[in-house]
Amino acid sequence: MQELHEASAEIWRMMCPFCLIKNGTSSVQSSSPPSQSRFFLPTEGVMLPIGAFNNKVAFITGGGTGLGRAMTNTLSQLGAQCVIASRKLDVLQQAAKEISSQTGNKVHAVQCDIRDPEAVSCCVDQMETLTGLPDVIINNAAGNFVCPSAHLSPNAWKSITDIVLNGTAFVTLELGKRLIQNQKGASFLAITTIYAESGSGFVVPSASAKAGVEALYKSLAGEWGRYGHRFNIIQPGPIKTKGAFSRLDPTGEFEKLMINRMPVGRLGKPAEIANLAAYLSSDFATWMSGAVIRFDGGEYVFMAGEFNHLQDVSPDQWKMMEAKIRSTKGS
Repeated sequence: MQELHEASAEIWRMMCPFCLIKNGTSSVQSSSPPSQSRFFLPTEGVMLPIGAFNNKVAFITGGGTGLGRAMTNTLSQLGAQCVIASRKLDVLQQAAKEISSQTGNKVHAVQCDIRDPEAVSCCVDQMETLTGLPDVIINNAAGNFVCPSAHLSPNAWKSITDIVLNGTAFVTLELGKRLIQNQKGASFLAITTIYAESGSGFVVPSASAKAGVEALYKSLAGEWGRYGHRFNIIQPGPIKTKGAFSRLDPTGEFEKLMINRMPVGRLGKPAEIANLAAYLSSDFATWMSGAVIRFDGGEYVFMAGEFNHLQDVSPDQWKMMEAKIRSTKGS
């Protein structure tokens, strides 16, 4: 038994927690993507048939930037009349103008601070006047930053949970009640994160709030299906957008780590999550409700597997390790 423990210790001395380190350098320093990424090239064109959202209205929070804008663009291409909402009206108006000019379909910009239930109610009033109640609701607006939990202030905690959890709840409940009253069905989609399931240090307010969003959606999938409402969730892994990465990876070093622990060898693209969101919100997915879709290039299962980092061991090192293991006596 002692020999086995010594052999095991030798194996782990050869590895750091993230990757193999040799002579003070790490494999994450490589600037080129892992070789397997050539097998997983993204397809960024629209997946569903043009016209799949004709005569439908889609409401997207945070629809003027990042992933929200990508989803808005895809739904607009597919025929939806989109309403995008956030606090920054000038950003929304510019995005709406650009997307409309590209797709030929009207995109409406409505200012809304989703942290304020009265503002949400006014936003929905305005949308009803412009387009009527929506067929598709995507709760995408979010806030996040990395911070040691010991440094979190009450205001920091509140700023994230107010946007992510309370904002999603205010939008969902306001629209849901009106849709029920009008006997109109709809698809609700929430964008969360893979660490809503596992938890994560240094983003504790976000992890807590996103987990709450998932509980909200799974609960309502059971309760409100009888009203014609579906609720689904996408948990994205790392998809590079300017706003998110500026707060979560300010130095750019985390991106290298993320790519090297990604089994497919690359980050996701906004157009890829937009296609998935469109499918889940479409009439092609009417039997799907209460689903949580992990969309992360295999990152979650890689991190969860205790021995997955052995992929960084070289063939010569494997020979040495295997020789040690074979020479170990006992059980």
